[in-house]
Amino acid sequence: MTVSPDLDRRFRDAAATLGLIDVGFDVVDTPIGDLLVAASERGLATISFDSDPVDRLEQLARIAGPRVLRSPRSVDLARQELDEYFQGGRRSFDLTVDLRALAPFTVSVLKELARVPYGETTTYGELARRVGHPRAARAVGTVMHHNRIPIVLPCHRVVGATGDLTGYAGGLDIKQALLELEGAR
Repeated sequence: MTVSPDLDRRFRDAAATLGLIDVGFDVVDTPIGDLLVAASERGLATISFDSDPVDRLEQLARIAGPRVLRSPRSVDLARQELDEYFQGGRRSFDLTVDLRALAPFTVSVLKELARVPYGETTTYGELARRVGHPRAARAVGTVMHHNRIPIVLPCHRVVGATGDLTGYAGGLDIKQALLELEGAR
């Protein structure tokens, strides 16, 4: 049996309306490529440069629960704010983020990361100092490497101690492009 696109859309919308989805996701087209964006009832749960949902289903289920469904409606607000950001009209995000299942140190680093202003950069060491662990620059680097909500939690704004660009999940070319978009490079 083939399901019509209209019936499929109505099914997904009904599941979202009835609260039957733990995590809803969709693939969002952006100037830096397709991003997998997922949200739970608590907020934005992930943005992934790997836009293949199959690769991410288990991770999404670990974040908020096993009821994971492609539901474009679930990420409408995130899609809108990302579009505004890439068009140059948004300098900060108003999205709530879902940071559950993360260690307290990771949460503290990500919350401080969110305070790095648009168009500016900081270093791993400075971020470590700001969270009260001045010798934890490498640990901060690990948090950045595993940041599951890049762009909104702007790990692209974190550079090496000398100002050099260092690793980025989306690749250094994407990091450079984001910093250029913000006028930081």
